[in-house]
Amino acid sequence: MVNIIKHRYINLALSGALFVVSVVALLVFGLKTGNDFKGGSLLETRFTENVPVVTEVKASIESLSLGSISVQETNEKGLIVKMPFLSDADHTKVLNKIRTDFEKDNNKVLEVRFETIGPAVSKELKSRSLYALFVVVVGIILYIAYSFRKVSRPVASWKYGLVAVVALFHDVTITAGVFAFLGHFAGIEVDIPFVVALLTILGYSVNDTIVVFDRIRENLIRHSAENFPDTVNVAINQTFARSINTTLTTLLTLAVLYFIGGETIKNFTLALLVGIFLGAYSSIFVASPLLVEWFRFDRRSR
Repeated sequence: MVNIIKHRYINLALSGALFVVSVVALLVFGLKTGNDFKGGSLLETRFTENVPVVTEVKASIESLSLGSISVQETNEKGLIVKMPFLSDADHTKVLNKIRTDFEKDNNKVLEVRFETIGPAVSKELKSRSLYALFVVVVGIILYIAYSFRKVSRPVASWKYGLVAVVALFHDVTITAGVFAFLGHFAGIEVDIPFVVALLTILGYSVNDTIVVFDRIRENLIRHSAENFPDTVNVAINQTFARSINTTLTTLLTLAVLYFIGGETIKNFTLALLVGIFLGAYSSIFVASPLLVEWFRFDRRSR
């Protein structure tokens, strides 16, 4: 049996360091927001023959002086161009510019889609995303507190919910910190799919944590609660294999999606890869040790 609780300070110190670095990255770099949150236009084109070099396309469009743009390839002989808010006239101007410069040798340029999000809509999307995250966190606390209402000793039921939320906050913050670094150094943007990924991470992480907590509850009901740290350690070991197997199969599927999926879901999949790994880690090495620390603190206080 692995004594995870005995070495909990090492794991908590590692998690604390990653959390602090992530918070610093968010404060210093911030998240590079996409059109969903700042407003703008997106043009996706497809080429019938060869896709031109991204830098050449970017230079071509920038010559129109429409503002800052970004260009990225897709896996289907296409390009996605993200620009500030464009009028119908500017949209036509951009499309004609691409066709003039790159329609050569039967290489036709086809417009796949054109989307525009105004500032008012993007502001509403941002506020709704934050509201959704808040509602989910509150719901998790209430649900866990209710589920563990019959286990009030030696740790109060509501503390299970609060510890689970601390673990969730750990997972989401570090995931956001990773994207703060990627946004600053690689230009990766966050948008609505990123928020969906965070909500998915919350659900997956709390599921992993509840599995461990539920086994703690069963062991407390069946046995004495005199040695709470040992009871927690036994519960972790009993659920360890299940957590690892479930996480590995999920991460394997996500890895396949990341490498062979479309460009439009790449950042979404990356967020899930990071967050689900952290969710499995925190349920074993963060949430349960924190529960033991709270128990020890209460006992010292009494």
